[in-house]
Amino acid sequence: MKNLKKLTLLHSNDLHGDFLAEKVDDKLIGGVSHLSGYVNKVRNEEKNVIYSISGDMFRGSLIDSEFQGLSTIEIMNMLAPDIVTIGNHEADYGLAHMLFIEKCASFPIINANMYIKYVGTRLFNSHYIKEIDGMRVMFIGILTEEVLKNTKSEGLVGTLIDIQDAATEISKICDAYRTEDIDLTVLLTHIGIDEDVKLAEALDPACGVDLIIGGHSHTLLSEPRISAGIPIVQAAVGTDQIGRFDLMIDTDNNCIDSYTWQCIPITDENCPRDEALEKLVTGYKEYTDEKYGRVLTRFPRTYTHPQRNMETELGDLMAECMRDQIGVDLFILGSGSIRRNTLGPVVTVKDFIEIFPYPGSAMGFRLTGKQLRHIVTYMLREDSFLDSENNEWFQFSRGFCCEFDRKNHKVISLKMNGKEVEDEDVYTVVMQKFFFDNIGDFLDLPLEEIAKNGRPVEVATNAPNILEEYFKDHESIKLDGEPRLIIHS
Repeated sequence: MKNLKKLTLLHSNDLHGDFLAEKVDDKLIGGVSHLSGYVNKVRNEEKNVIYSISGDMFRGSLIDSEFQGLSTIEIMNMLAPDIVTIGNHEADYGLAHMLFIEKCASFPIINANMYIKYVGTRLFNSHYIKEIDGMRVMFIGILTEEVLKNTKSEGLVGTLIDIQDAATEISKICDAYRTEDIDLTVLLTHIGIDEDVKLAEALDPACGVDLIIGGHSHTLLSEPRISAGIPIVQAAVGTDQIGRFDLMIDTDNNCIDSYTWQCIPITDENCPRDEALEKLVTGYKEYTDEKYGRVLTRFPRTYTHPQRNMETELGDLMAECMRDQIGVDLFILGSGSIRRNTLGPVVTVKDFIEIFPYPGSAMGFRLTGKQLRHIVTYMLREDSFLDSENNEWFQFSRGFCCEFDRKNHKVISLKMNGKEVEDEDVYTVVMQKFFFDNIGDFLDLPLEEIAKNGRPVEVATNAPNILEEYFKDHESIKLDGEPRLIIHS
């Protein structure tokens, strides 16, 4: 007869400072008060409960950025996860600050593959074993180089390069515990759902990995994705939902006997409030509202940015305002740097900071018509149409218009200010420095090739300041309505 024990495993990912509930159809959705209420409710109802977070607690709200994550850690300490892994945005405030934040956390933070170069010392504990009701559950944290580009600026931080390296590292950790009684092995990853599938396929079955709980791609699932027999899950983004496994663990054979999984909506109907946590968040909100409630500008209506891998109203508008403020032929805006779906009609400083939160300089350079055609063709490659955090997309300012045949992957027409672009034409272009520094990865154009057109120059020390100044100086900013991308399927 099997020796079975029940374990309830709750999980979140990519909270991104989503601390406040929103009212939708007279119903409160999300917010850490109701999220914490649900977690506490399950902890009271079930005997064995573990709550994990798969990275990106930081960024996305003014409450987070105003205090550089310290407010987030205080809120997370009250939410009280049992285990957390690092996401790429945990590094946004710098390496030293990330390590300081980790010391402020009252919960363990793990990562198996971030290390200090030259000495090879890991920044965090690679794994954590949670003992509960006689069971031993091992969590291993994984983040790969592809999703940690921001730490390149640190110069001191390295991480495993690819999925195969990550699989090898996991194997080493599991080998170290092969003779010990580990009942369940869980990977907490922050690499995106597609990479999770590849990782599962790359793992040696002898590692005994039972589950992968991921993040980064903000994927909402109706059921686990199975790869190499391993269930893979995510819980979309923010606090509007939470993932829940109800597992029966075979403690004799150290494996899952059976399980159910669901994505639970966080609403006031099924989640009680955590009043102490709500009071803490309200205090932060009142402070930031008072400090940043000033109106910057107004739009005739709300402009939208529904997803990152498409031309959007808000992307067009922001790229156009940046171009006008700097005075160049073209501004190319990283679509992923727009962190909210809507803006306006009234735009406060708080709204602006939350939708465009990343500081960083802007780089000016020259592109030939041939290079411009190449980067557009590369950006519109077929896999870029997949809605994934790993796919970077760009928004273009007014005057740029590309007509594209998606079926044959070919530019039909490329115009600047109504004139067909010729290979030998030269245009002045500005991008945010982060995207410029990684333009070889994002748009398949080496920096050495760009430098042949003239030395790139820093045209602004902080790109968001350019846009903020434009908003301050212009009232009732109106979208021009001209399409930048005309895509034929």
